Amino acid sequence: MSAVANDPAGQVRPGVLSLSIKERSALFAAYMPFIKGGGLFIPTNKTYKMGEEVFMLLTLMDDPARLPVSGKVVWMTPAGAHGSRTQGVGVQFAFNESGKAAQNKIEGLLGGSLKSVRPTHTM
Repeated sequence: MSAVANDPAGQVRPGVLSLSIKERSALFAAYMPFIKGGGLFIPTNKTYKMGEEVFMLLTLMDDPARLPVSGKVVWMTPAGAHGSRTQGVGVQFAFNESGKAAQNKIEGLLGGSLKSVRPTHTM
């Protein structure tokens, strides 16, 4: 999973997270259904602040279309976190059409596994 996206000139743009999730188990581990409107945990070693606005480009499973979603940082797991948790940030989807589309798409892909008690990146 990549934590930054390149613009057409090849420059890294801060605040843009490009995330490609190919497996249902990885999507389950990253999705944050307990966040109002849904959200994703994104592994990254870049430093963000709580409440910081970010823009994500999501590629989910075999769908070639990338979902553009804005959101804000609502969770942080620092380097060296307890339990060897992956370093990264949790991003809450914005309360708009693209955020709702991302939430619906992810919950549709996960289906019944949303009720699983398997550990995720955040809980």
